[in-house]
Amino acid sequence: MIAVLQRVSHTSVTIENQVRGQIGVGFLVLLGITHTDTDEDVMWLSRKIVGMRIFNDVEGKMNLDLAAVDGNILLISQFTLHASTKKGNRPSFTEAARPEVAIPLYERMIAQLEQDLGKPIQTGEFGADMQVSLVNDGPVTILINSKNR
Repeated sequence: MIAVLQRVSHTSVTIENQVRGQIGVGFLVLLGITHTDTDEDVMWLSRKIVGMRIFNDVEGKMNLDLAAVDGNILLISQFTLHASTKKGNRPSFTEAARPEVAIPLYERMIAQLEQDLGKPIQTGEFGADMQVSLVNDGPVTILINSKNR
Protein backbone atom coordinates (compact mmCIF):
# COMPACT_ATOMS: atom_id res chain seq x y z
CA MET A 1 0.00 0.00 0.00
CA ILE A 2 1.41 3.35 -1.01
CA ALA A 3 0.36 6.67 0.50
CA VAL A 4 1.39 10.07 -0.75
CA LEU A 5 0.88 12.33 2.24
CA GLN A 6 0.67 16.07 1.62
CA ARG A 7 0.48 18.61 4.41
CA VAL A 8 -2.18 21.08 3.34
CA SER A 9 -3.75 24.31 4.50
CA HIS A 10 -6.77 23.49 2.32
CA THR A 11 -7.80 20.71 -0.06
CA SER A 12 -10.98 19.57 -1.78
CA VAL A 13 -12.19 16.93 -4.20
CA THR A 14 -14.84 17.56 -6.84
CA ILE A 15 -16.80 14.89 -8.69
CA GLU A 16 -19.14 15.84 -11.55
CA ASN A 17 -18.90 19.54 -10.60
CA GLN A 18 -19.94 18.84 -6.99
CA VAL A 19 -17.56 19.22 -4.05
CA ARG A 20 -17.49 15.77 -2.46
CA GLY A 21 -15.04 16.43 0.36
CA GLN A 22 -12.96 19.27 1.69
CA ILE A 23 -10.79 20.09 4.68
CA GLY A 24 -8.71 22.93 6.01
CA VAL A 25 -5.47 22.14 7.84
CA GLY A 26 -4.47 18.50 7.62
CA PHE A 27 -3.39 15.81 5.20
CA LEU A 28 -4.37 15.03 1.65
CA VAL A 29 -3.68 11.31 1.38
CA LEU A 30 -3.47 9.70 -2.05
CA LEU A 31 -3.75 5.93 -1.54
CA GLY A 32 -2.58 3.24 -3.95
CA ILE A 33 -3.60 -0.34 -3.20
CA THR A 34 -1.87 -3.37 -4.69
CA HIS A 35 -3.05 -6.97 -4.91
CA THR A 36 -0.78 -8.13 -2.04
CA ASP A 37 -2.09 -5.60 0.51
CA THR A 38 -3.85 -6.85 3.64
CA ASP A 39 -5.61 -5.59 6.75
CA GLU A 40 -2.18 -5.47 8.40
CA ASP A 41 -1.07 -2.91 5.81
CA VAL A 42 -4.20 -0.87 6.52
CA MET A 43 -3.61 -0.81 10.28
CA TRP A 44 0.12 -0.04 10.02
CA LEU A 45 -0.32 2.69 7.42
CA SER A 46 -3.21 4.36 9.24
CA ARG A 47 -1.22 4.57 12.48
CA LYS A 48 1.77 5.90 10.55
CA ILE A 49 -0.30 8.60 8.85
CA VAL A 50 -2.13 9.75 11.97
CA GLY A 51 1.07 9.79 14.01
CA MET A 52 3.20 11.60 11.42
CA ARG A 53 4.75 14.66 13.08
CA ILE A 54 5.12 17.08 10.19
CA PHE A 55 3.35 20.20 11.46
CA ASN A 56 5.42 23.06 12.83
CA ASP A 57 5.69 23.68 16.56
CA VAL A 58 6.19 27.17 18.07
CA GLU A 59 9.89 27.00 17.16
CA GLY A 60 9.09 26.26 13.52
CA LYS A 61 10.27 22.63 13.70
CA MET A 62 8.21 19.78 12.25
CA ASN A 63 7.22 18.21 15.53
CA LEU A 64 3.41 18.12 15.75
CA ASP A 65 0.92 15.48 14.58
CA LEU A 66 -2.65 15.88 13.34
CA ALA A 67 -4.17 15.79 16.82
CA ALA A 68 -1.91 18.60 18.03
CA VAL A 69 -3.12 20.93 15.25
CA ASP A 70 -6.73 19.65 15.21
CA GLY A 71 -6.08 18.57 11.62
CA ASN A 72 -8.24 16.52 9.27
CA ILE A 73 -7.75 14.02 6.45
CA LEU A 74 -9.00 13.91 2.87
CA LEU A 75 -8.41 10.39 1.49
CA ILE A 76 -8.37 9.78 -2.27
CA SER A 77 -7.91 6.38 -3.92
CA GLN A 78 -5.32 6.54 -6.71
CA PHE A 79 -4.44 3.33 -8.54
CA THR A 80 -1.90 5.19 -10.69
CA LEU A 81 0.53 5.21 -7.74
CA HIS A 82 1.30 1.61 -8.73
CA ALA A 83 2.20 2.52 -12.32
CA SER A 84 5.14 0.72 -13.84
CA THR A 85 7.08 2.87 -16.32
CA LYS A 86 9.94 0.45 -17.02
CA LYS A 87 8.96 -0.32 -20.61
CA GLY A 88 7.92 2.26 -23.14
CA ASN A 89 6.01 5.45 -22.47
CA ARG A 90 2.60 4.02 -21.63
CA PRO A 91 2.42 3.04 -17.95
CA SER A 92 1.27 -0.40 -16.90
CA PHE A 93 -1.05 -0.72 -13.91
CA THR A 94 -0.83 -4.48 -13.36
CA GLU A 95 0.36 -3.98 -9.78
CA ALA A 96 -2.75 -1.99 -8.86
CA ALA A 97 -5.36 -4.11 -7.11
CA ARG A 98 -8.54 -4.97 -8.97
CA PRO A 99 -11.71 -3.34 -7.54
CA GLU A 100 -12.86 -6.54 -5.81
CA VAL A 101 -9.67 -6.41 -3.70
CA ALA A 102 -9.12 -2.66 -3.55
CA ILE A 103 -12.60 -1.44 -2.58
CA PRO A 104 -12.85 -3.43 0.68
CA LEU A 105 -9.31 -2.35 1.66
CA TYR A 106 -10.10 1.29 0.81
CA GLU A 107 -13.23 1.10 2.97
CA ARG A 108 -11.21 -0.47 5.80
CA MET A 109 -8.67 2.33 5.50
CA ILE A 110 -11.43 4.92 5.87
CA ALA A 111 -12.72 3.20 9.02
CA GLN A 112 -9.22 2.73 10.44
CA LEU A 113 -8.20 6.35 9.84
CA GLU A 114 -11.41 7.53 11.50
CA GLN A 115 -10.75 5.26 14.47
CA ASP A 116 -7.09 6.28 14.81
CA LEU A 117 -7.83 9.99 14.28
CA GLY A 118 -10.88 9.92 16.54
CA LYS A 119 -13.18 11.70 14.09
CA PRO A 120 -14.67 11.33 10.60
CA ILE A 121 -12.49 11.91 7.55
CA GLN A 122 -13.38 13.21 4.10
CA THR A 123 -13.03 11.03 0.99
CA GLY A 124 -13.32 10.96 -2.73
CA GLU A 125 -15.17 8.16 -4.52
CA PHE A 126 -13.39 4.97 -5.48
CA GLY A 127 -13.03 4.72 -9.27
CA ALA A 128 -14.56 8.12 -9.98
CA ASP A 129 -13.06 10.80 -12.20
CA MET A 130 -12.07 13.34 -9.57
CA GLN A 131 -10.56 16.81 -9.56
CA VAL A 132 -8.41 17.44 -6.52
CA SER A 133 -7.39 20.96 -5.49
CA LEU A 134 -4.92 21.66 -2.75
CA VAL A 135 -2.66 24.20 -1.16
CA ASN A 136 0.40 22.18 -0.15
CA ASP A 137 1.74 23.81 3.00
CA GLY A 138 5.52 23.98 3.03
CA PRO A 139 5.50 22.29 0.57
CA VAL A 140 5.61 19.04 2.51
CA THR A 141 5.03 15.75 0.69
CA ILE A 142 5.90 12.35 2.20
CA LEU A 143 5.79 8.98 0.46
CA ILE A 144 4.97 5.99 2.68
CA ASN A 145 5.02 2.39 1.46
CA SER A 146 3.65 -0.27 3.82
CA LYS A 147 5.98 -2.82 2.22
CA ASN A 148 9.05 -0.78 3.29
CA ARG A 149 8.61 -0.76 7.05
